[in-house]
Amino acid sequence: MAALTQYTRALQGEITEEMRSVATQEGRGAEEILQGIAQGTIVIPVNNLRPRGQYCGIGAGLKTKVNANIGTSRSYSDISEEKLKLAVSIESGADAVMDLSTGSNIDRVRQELIKDCQIAFGTVPIYQAAVEAVAKRGGVVHMEPAEILAAIKKQAEDGVDFMTVHAGLTLATLERLQKDPRITDVVSRGGSFLLGWMLQNEKENPFYEYFDDILAIAGRYDVTLSLGDALRPGCVADATDRSQIHELIILGELVDRCRDAGVQVIVEGPGHVPLDQVATNIKLQKRLCHNAPFYVLGPLVTDVAPGYDHITAAIGGAIAAAAGADFLCYVTPAEHLGLPDEEAVRQGIMASRIAGHAADVVKGVQGAGEWDLAMAKARKDLNWAEQKRLAIDPRTFEQYTKHRDETGCSMCGPYCSMKIVSRYLGRKTGPC
Repeated sequence: MAALTQYTRALQGEITEEMRSVATQEGRGAEEILQGIAQGTIVIPVNNLRPRGQYCGIGAGLKTKVNANIGTSRSYSDISEEKLKLAVSIESGADAVMDLSTGSNIDRVRQELIKDCQIAFGTVPIYQAAVEAVAKRGGVVHMEPAEILAAIKKQAEDGVDFMTVHAGLTLATLERLQKDPRITDVVSRGGSFLLGWMLQNEKENPFYEYFDDILAIAGRYDVTLSLGDALRPGCVADATDRSQIHELIILGELVDRCRDAGVQVIVEGPGHVPLDQVATNIKLQKRLCHNAPFYVLGPLVTDVAPGYDHITAAIGGAIAAAAGADFLCYVTPAEHLGLPDEEAVRQGIMASRIAGHAADVVKGVQGAGEWDLAMAKARKDLNWAEQKRLAIDPRTFEQYTKHRDETGCSMCGPYCSMKIVSRYLGRKTGPC
């Protein structure tokens, strides 16, 4: 029996409630959304056990979406703190969050977070399988494939909407990595777990070997599979090498298997990439993965900005999204340094949202250019209330305009260019 997912229902011509919700948010026709899902170029991450008030579509022709990573670590495991980060993520306009917890009581953390989450919720199941293998047997390399599948099933039953599965790292890909060494080797945490497991056990990647079993679970719950890039480059010098591209070829083949099984699928991408290779990476993915939605981490376009990597990622993210990437995973100022706090989460989301919107303007996404035009008119009219309403971050807008008085803002005062030019052109502006 075929899985009853958004994808299979679209193939049957059924417009679902979720498709209508996405169409309304995007200002598109429901039939357009259905066609995108049927072609595999759009997904709606929605576990069928967790109906919500709103849904987001990710893919071709839609607004670029933003994900925020939260979750505990072994050295810092406070559920209340992660719940605050979840609230900040939602308030700041994230379209999705992923729980990357590796601290204590992973099940409870996930269940507490998902209970409060009305946006798409993702996980990386190998983290739980690895942490539990360490607790039971003293090492990640002692994971059992059955335990990985059990973690996927448990998380699907909890209502997780999308999951990263690192199924493209194969023994053949590892061979290329060994023959063509990198500066930073493997920086994906899930990828490093699997690399160690494969070398220690001299066996194929269990995510790849048991991919049909994973598809069966995903299809049952309509979990969107996010095919992870275990070999994403960890520095710009490692970008677009043989290992990365070989894994991408495998991911493209797995996209076909997902679609054959009726499972929604997106593909994850780099990573650290120099400016001149960002667009090329997107075009390669779209070609090799048959236009599946592309989910990128950044990309970060330089390695020398710790503390400012939300900016390096926003630069790469804008170029990537303009070239066709559909989903930006935020990067916070704490990247490479430590676990982000609430303010770092907020800054990471805003940076990625700005990058995505800048790309949407040039891609002609419905409503993107109109938003900029409305802001331009509000500035011309010196309409501060409207500017605040239109601002991507009204809180920061308010912070920087608090010193404004009747003569104007604290930058120009009575020497406002808008007022001066309008006076001589005989045009009206609003009050400061």
